[in-house]
Amino acid sequence: MADHLLDVADLKVEFDTRDGVARAVNGVSFTLDEGETIAILGESGSGKSVTAQAIMGILDSPPARITGGSVRLRGREILGLPEKEYQQVRGSQIAMIFQDALSALNPVISVGDQIAEMFRVHRGMSRKAARSATIDVMKRVRIPGAEERYGSYPHQFSGGMRQRIMIAMMIALKPQVLIADEPTTALDVTVQAQIMDLLQELQAETRMGLILITHDLGVVADVAERISVMYAGRTMEQGPVAEIYHHTANPYTEGLLASIPKIDERETRLPAIKGLPPSLFAVPKGCAFHPRCPRVSDQCRSGAAPPLTEVAPDHASRCWFAEEVYGNVADA
Repeated sequence: MADHLLDVADLKVEFDTRDGVARAVNGVSFTLDEGETIAILGESGSGKSVTAQAIMGILDSPPARITGGSVRLRGREILGLPEKEYQQVRGSQIAMIFQDALSALNPVISVGDQIAEMFRVHRGMSRKAARSATIDVMKRVRIPGAEERYGSYPHQFSGGMRQRIMIAMMIALKPQVLIADEPTTALDVTVQAQIMDLLQELQAETRMGLILITHDLGVVADVAERISVMYAGRTMEQGPVAEIYHHTANPYTEGLLASIPKIDERETRLPAIKGLPPSLFAVPKGCAFHPRCPRVSDQCRSGAAPPLTEVAPDHASRCWFAEEVYGNVADA
């Protein structure tokens, strides 16, 4: 069988701190194919961004350390590569759009020079050639007056335009995999739609694989083919978007979906998952979600965490009652 574009298997990441060891990612696995979009969902602290940073090789170590797993890009193991080799992969083969573009961009270097550096470092272009390529890519992401804005600084752009600059920088070298970490956070609804449309257009042109990290389940329904739901560092459910939205097999995913406002229903209050996500220093025994789960039983509270079990083709859930939950939803 042909290799996936990206294959993440049993990835584990820990942080050594004064308070102890925080297990931020605990055995996450997923695959990504050419031209495919997979969405990684979950509450803050579930391990989504740490997973992305581990794939990119940009975790601060110490305190972070990767304790297990594999990340293969077109069959080549990239986890644990020497930094010089990882630098060749980062940007040219795998790129990442960060959540806060203003913080990610250098405030004292013009946006044009920041993008041009990608061409000069990775492609060995001259300053003149890099400037021309930069203006082309700025036009590609629809920065108005690209030539005139080449010398502008990040603070001189709106939030939406800064995000376009970040996208331009990340797609400049036509990476095979693009990771978008909350790319529409703090943007208004119209700009959010523009940014997501732009990412889809670029993906269609280059056939890159897209990993979308988000809290917005509405965006996921529009752009992703598959979903991976994370909680307390583990994958709780994964499968095709339509399958999970219509036949959920995990109480945690049920709670996330129930919290989406529905325009055809008039409720005084939205349902919410009770309680808070657990501390990564003291993840509950058994199923990590059991203190907040409406279906909790003694089996959930003790022993090992439930395994990720297939309930339908390409659809798996980490719950002792996954088949029962799936059946209830499927029959509804």
